[in-house]
Amino acid sequence: MARTVIRADRMPVKDPGVERALAKLRARDVLSPEEERVFVESIAETREIAAHRQIVRAGTTLTHSILLLDGFACRYKDLADGERQIQELHIAGDYVDLHGFLLKTLDHNVGALSDVRIALVPHDALRAITEQQPHLARLLWFSTLLDAAIQRERILSIGRRNSLARIAHLICETFLRMKVAGLAGPDRYPLPITQTDIADACGLTAVHVNRMLRRLRDDGLMTFRAGEVVIHDWDGLVHLAEFDPTYLHLDRRPR
Repeated sequence: MARTVIRADRMPVKDPGVERALAKLRARDVLSPEEERVFVESIAETREIAAHRQIVRAGTTLTHSILLLDGFACRYKDLADGERQIQELHIAGDYVDLHGFLLKTLDHNVGALSDVRIALVPHDALRAITEQQPHLARLLWFSTLLDAAIQRERILSIGRRNSLARIAHLICETFLRMKVAGLAGPDRYPLPITQTDIADACGLTAVHVNRMLRRLRDDGLMTFRAGEVVIHDWDGLVHLAEFDPTYLHLDRRPR
């Protein structure tokens, strides 16, 4: 993925993408108006990047972290033969490389799966938050721990779940994450990625993903068509995936 920035802008006063990020934090704890102001003002600028372009290259020295405002992105690693493993899907409202604040370089790439809009948050601003806003800093820390929990569940899926359950689990997880961000309806959500992307996230081939998606449709559980997931039988999908959302920590409590 070659990096291509389409446009850079200053942060608007009210931005739907930032509101999605705040909604994710509010779902887990109470944010004060001051903390919300600091969160918004930490953003230096926004950029738009085309689908299938690189956002962060592994090994690059980082001076800012990236908040995904719109679209879908992923963390991924490549093998020498070009095979790609997607390690996590990112939706609007996610920090895609908050851990880069302390690591300063990433051992993986971050790429755009769809057209995306991102916000750049300088590490100096994050450092000020850790020093002056301890509660907000804990919530940002929480988001990195949530990323780790999602990756552990992905490892379990690829290592132990069968192919049908892997895809069903990914669909269930993404549905709940999209609901928290206010991006899902009662039984559907946009998923503008390809079957190859799903294959790379689940450790499968695109051909096999196509067969499994057809089976999920024929069994009356869900359909994936034209960049949208429609869930027909949530309980059946959860049962098939053995999906337990505990690892998403959707409860609201003091952090």
